[in-house]
Amino acid sequence: MRFVDEAKIYIKSGDGGQGCVSFRREKFVPRGGPDGGDGGKGGDIIAVASRSHRTLLDMKFNQHHVAKRGGQGEGSNKTGRGSSNIELIVPVGTVIADMDTGELLADMTEDGQRAIIARGGIGGKGNSRFKTSTNRAPRYAQEGIPGEEKTVSLELKLIADVGTVGFPNVGKSTLISSVSAARPRIADYPFTTLKPNLGVVNVGDYVTFVIADIPGLIEGAHLGVGLGTKFLRHIERTSILLHIIDISKDPFTGAWDDYETINNELASFSSAVRAKPQIVVINKIDLTATKERLKEQADIFSERGVRVYPISAVTGEGTGELMKEIANKLAHLPIS
Repeated sequence: MRFVDEAKIYIKSGDGGQGCVSFRREKFVPRGGPDGGDGGKGGDIIAVASRSHRTLLDMKFNQHHVAKRGGQGEGSNKTGRGSSNIELIVPVGTVIADMDTGELLADMTEDGQRAIIARGGIGGKGNSRFKTSTNRAPRYAQEGIPGEEKTVSLELKLIADVGTVGFPNVGKSTLISSVSAARPRIADYPFTTLKPNLGVVNVGDYVTFVIADIPGLIEGAHLGVGLGTKFLRHIERTSILLHIIDISKDPFTGAWDDYETINNELASFSSAVRAKPQIVVINKIDLTATKERLKEQADIFSERGVRVYPISAVTGEGTGELMKEIANKLAHLPIS
């Protein structure tokens, strides 16, 4: 399935039905009077969040959603039929906003959550509503109120406990594939991860958390370099960032420089993202180059008050301790 995390759609709720102008016509009732009924309500446009949907692909290729208008009122004070609503199924984590005003219409954070994003118009009043002591035979009724018409943006922000950050090819996908059942694409060239992947990690018998594999960042990402900010939105909802560093590469400029570069990109994108708690990992300790540089680089972090977790995502060395540390940190975070 193609991963689509942005879409723009046009929505219009149904107009209210027209009120009816009618007069009672019955044998032996010479003064029947007005009996026109009200128009029916137009259909709403309702967003419904579903965990079974993982992408906005449906919205990308079906961009017009128009609900039917309410039925016209009838004689004998019969109200017109209300129009059926249109339900738009979106993935959990979708943010819906009005593109003209910027107003946030809905933030779909829970499975089954429902939100009316365009309300149907109310039906017009029939002429029976306008009868008074001085106007016993009104010959007019109201038009229905028009429905709401909007162009809205849909933006999917994955909901995960932990988000991975780091340069391309530091081993983010390999780590997720080794600690969860997720099977992201893995190769030895940059940007093999072209979409976020979610994995569920089990720690012990009853503790689980969700980790998101985010495509790699490079310097200038907040300006659109590389994959730019295309996927940075997916770590906005995470509680912890797992910052993965590779010190085996050549030429090697220093782990702290890599750490600072990525954090500068996060800060340029969002100060709230930069402020999230981080766990720093040096990966690929199974490689000779990493083993030779590990102590020196870890000491640099230690001198700056940052603890480093050395692991090998390939062999699994150190990953068990890392997962326990993540679970422990999540358990002690304040409930928002």
